Amino acid sequence: MRWSRSFIPTLKESPAEAEILSHKLLLRAGVVRRLTGGLYTFLPLGLRVLRKIEGIIREEISSVGGLEVLMPALQPSEIWHQSGRYETASGVLYKARDRSNKEWVLSPTAEEVITTLAAGEISSYRQMPLNFFQVSVKFRDEIRPRFGLMRAKEFIMKDAYSFDCSDEAATISYRKMFAAYQRIFNRCGLINFPVEADTGVIGGSHSHEFMVPAETGENDVVYCDSGQYAANIEKATSAGPLEPASKSETGDAPEKFYTPGVTSIEGLRAAPFNVSGSQQIKTLIFMVKPSVADATKAVVVLLRGDDQLNEAKFAGLVGSTVFRPATGDEIFSMLNAHPGSLGAVTSTLSTSSLTLTVLADEALRGARGMTTGANEDGFHLRHVNMDRDVLVTCWGDLRTVKAGELCVSTGKPLKIQRAIEVGHVFKLGTKYSEKFNARFLDAEGKSQLCVMGCYGIGVTRTLQAIIEQSNDKDGIIWPLAVAPYAVCITPLSVVPGSAVMQTAERLYTELTAAGVEVMLDDRDDRPGVKFKDADLVGFPIRLGIGEKSLAKGEVELKPRGGVLQAVKVEDAVKQVLAVIAAKTLSE
Repeated sequence: MRWSRSFIPTLKESPAEAEILSHKLLLRAGVVRRLTGGLYTFLPLGLRVLRKIEGIIREEISSVGGLEVLMPALQPSEIWHQSGRYETASGVLYKARDRSNKEWVLSPTAEEVITTLAAGEISSYRQMPLNFFQVSVKFRDEIRPRFGLMRAKEFIMKDAYSFDCSDEAATISYRKMFAAYQRIFNRCGLINFPVEADTGVIGGSHSHEFMVPAETGENDVVYCDSGQYAANIEKATSAGPLEPASKSETGDAPEKFYTPGVTSIEGLRAAPFNVSGSQQIKTLIFMVKPSVADATKAVVVLLRGDDQLNEAKFAGLVGSTVFRPATGDEIFSMLNAHPGSLGAVTSTLSTSSLTLTVLADEALRGARGMTTGANEDGFHLRHVNMDRDVLVTCWGDLRTVKAGELCVSTGKPLKIQRAIEVGHVFKLGTKYSEKFNARFLDAEGKSQLCVMGCYGIGVTRTLQAIIEQSNDKDGIIWPLAVAPYAVCITPLSVVPGSAVMQTAERLYTELTAAGVEVMLDDRDDRPGVKFKDADLVGFPIRLGIGEKSLAKGEVELKPRGGVLQAVKVEDAVKQVLAVIAAKTLSE
């Protein structure tokens, strides 16, 4: 390809819309252009990278038995009602109506469609295992699209779905896909690691996310230096707070005391009360809708004052992702007090005719001498013992892990790192098979539910994650496997028939014949501009050809981010191929 015949609109300055480095480089290097918030057009270079990532994905998923299909992006809303996700995933669904006023959903994912297909086509255990995958456009109504391709309204995703006749067989499929994901991200040149993850609205028994370390990532990953433990912050557990709540014996009954104007944990920490966060009970109230058919109910959540609620863990414990904090008016109607004075001491709940579900975090189990709200504005209770004074409906891990807490597996301190999620694998079990009656006859002729797995890769997000991780002050550094072109030949003079241009044309022809993808920068522009553009775009290898070097029988070979070296013209192709071979091995 010749630069003059391509379309690579590089920018000297970063557009104001770009918030993080990779987003800036996407725009400056002419990879994409923004249409509006969350919508981007891929330009020629960006599309080449995208297709290479997709090619790697197709190769690896096919190698473990994946069968490529293409499912509709426009889906009937009935199947979303059938799965129950019309409501639980309503926050991200794009909905449309046709001329007959029939409602449709624009696909954010395809569990409903693929399970409908399986229910109609799979009838015998002999047909399994099956693994269908697609690479297609998805749509999600993001509240705040940001960071370019990282959080967009329209994006490209690889989604795959496995069907097996037993839990054991499904585990084998899961492990094969897990290994394929590791190969995919390694081939894309990404430093990545899998972590235990919450299953979220997808559901299932367990899952792993594939994370790319990046300070601008939107996920927090909790890990142990030993390498034996890593989990998303939504899933992570620890041995508990470093400062345990007091469990010393106290015979005192709860005592109400005056706390005028104190409505926060910090307020009780301050003089004259001086109650540490570890000795306070934080009381939160949520309105939860367990299922589409169920009425909304109030749930009380108790945590230590110095802990934060992990909403993913809360969703898992209540069995629903449809919940919200109760309003001040709702709380007052239940407890006759406003937020900041709330508590779950049984005696203070007697004024409420409502039966409340009380969930308590394990860090509070056995805690004594605690302080909490009295359910009376301006008052709190001290000398509260959890096992004596609070009737807990259910105990569970509800808190967010903190850095420095000890790993349950190793006893070593945990660390927290920001990261970008690029892939997610789920062991779904029979959740969707039950909803869509996806059954088969086993070897004994008995009807059984298909056991499913679900596997996603954010293809467009992976592209930006590569840029976020692989760059320098001059621009992108594309790994060879996904680079739009492997080599950029940069003649400093483009006068037709000149020795410089003749050499450039010959090397271009020879490298192309050797199977190398080459960009010939034939623009009549200053050398500095051409060199800067080549570095900004991120070509892995640059061959510079100038009159002075050519007079010595040499050209200049420079790997992106590497050291400039002079090579003989007659050895240039061989040297480029050697660098490509070395990069291929190292990546």
